[in-house]
Amino acid sequence: MSIRPVRQITQAKPTVEGAGVKLRRAFGFGDTSETDPFLLLDDFRNERPEDYRAGFPWHPHRGIETITYVLSGSVEHGDSLGNTGQLGAGDVQWMTAGSGILHQEMPQGDAHGRMHGFQLWANLPSSLKMTSPRYQDIPAAEIPEVVDDDGTVARIICGTFWGKRGPVDGVAADPRYLDISVPPGRRKTLKVETERHAFAYVFDGSGVFRDASEPFGVLTERDGPDGEILVREQTGNRSLVLFDSGDEIVVQAGEDGIRFLLVSGKPIEEPVAWHGPIVMNTRDELMQAMRELRDGSFIKEGSSRPLA
Repeated sequence: MSIRPVRQITQAKPTVEGAGVKLRRAFGFGDTSETDPFLLLDDFRNERPEDYRAGFPWHPHRGIETITYVLSGSVEHGDSLGNTGQLGAGDVQWMTAGSGILHQEMPQGDAHGRMHGFQLWANLPSSLKMTSPRYQDIPAAEIPEVVDDDGTVARIICGTFWGKRGPVDGVAADPRYLDISVPPGRRKTLKVETERHAFAYVFDGSGVFRDASEPFGVLTERDGPDGEILVREQTGNRSLVLFDSGDEIVVQAGEDGIRFLLVSGKPIEEPVAWHGPIVMNTRDELMQAMRELRDGSFIKEGSSRPLA
């Protein structure tokens, strides 16, 4: 067994998307080599309705999958073929855009005006860029939640973990998408297959990743067994943790515990041609998509299945 070292820790950056939604971007619209097959992760968390109510009006997607996970509030959505629905707290929508779809997402806060959720974009390989779009709408009650002996909780959205399989299936990159909560002061080891890229996004509490055998909360450096310097780093709210290679991660929860998304997937390792919500392999494919948007042929007839 080998612990994955931390490659990098960064803070999600404030940005504005859609019609004026204020959110935090953990990564996106840059070099995808370290997060492949994932392209973007946005944290839309706000308690001011005026900062999110304008939402994300009609926009296109092609060549990717978008994964929306709502923690509080709700998101009303619809597409150009008349499909509509609403995601509530704990719900997930995994949308395979494939050959193309136009849709909109309009956040609504809870009774106290709070809105919180995430949107993750996953790339599609060239062989599936023009596949038929589909939706997988998953209500909170269908997402397995496993509690370990030490009180650690794992919500399994996609992939297999601790003997349970998440409800999302048929996804190209065979990802694992987990919502992990570790109780205060607990040290936890979590398996991640060596061939996968992996990251954690901390959205509540704080903790230390990597070798957590020393006392919590002290940033130290020490010599490793082969002379290398091992660095323990404490991470807190809205921190993105990128891991290096290995087959497990270790996290030591802080005094308030720690909650984070743990996402991993097999790299696609193909060229990325990217323009906003359209991601293809070549510039020519990207330009073709732009032409089709202009001439009205972007949506392929019969290419979308109804919402579940």
